[in-house]
Amino acid sequence: MIETTNSPSPQPVSDEDIERLYRQYGNDVLRVSYFYLGNREQAEDVTQDVFVRLIENRPALKPGSEKSWLLKVALNRCRDLWRSSWHKRVLLGSKKLEIIPDDDKLDDRLEKEALMQAVNALPPAEKEVFLLFYYQGLSTQETAQVLDVPEGTVSSRLSRGRQKLRQYLNGGDHHDEA
Repeated sequence: MIETTNSPSPQPVSDEDIERLYRQYGNDVLRVSYFYLGNREQAEDVTQDVFVRLIENRPALKPGSEKSWLLKVALNRCRDLWRSSWHKRVLLGSKKLEIIPDDDKLDDRLEKEALMQAVNALPPAEKEVFLLFYYQGLSTQETAQVLDVPEGTVSSRLSRGRQKLRQYLNGGDHHDEA
């Protein structure tokens, strides 16, 4: 039995869609990339790569899933850069933390920087969940879709990450292997 639906199948993104998606989500891709990498130039390169891939691949995206696709591609590219030996050699030793401003509720810049440093100190899996859930405002379901993990895994990583952040911000050892 063949199931038919009234909704049309997704069409490959058009030039107009690409322009709209860039205007709508370009800053989100840049912020996530920057926060993940801690380097403005690399974040800009990742953002450019994401939209070049969108242009080259012309995926058929369901309406409402475009941001998830863009963030997933950005995180994959950030992971690739993070793993590269150049990144480890050149950037991991850097103490400088630059911030792309975002409208959030933390008024005190020092508190904001401490929080961002604490999130950056989390293991990559937990850091990615924090970036998507708290910084991008995705739900646990949307975060799970972007990362291709079950919702329970997202919840567990959020819980472990919050515990590690509390320890870090209270002056405890944030490198414990619990």
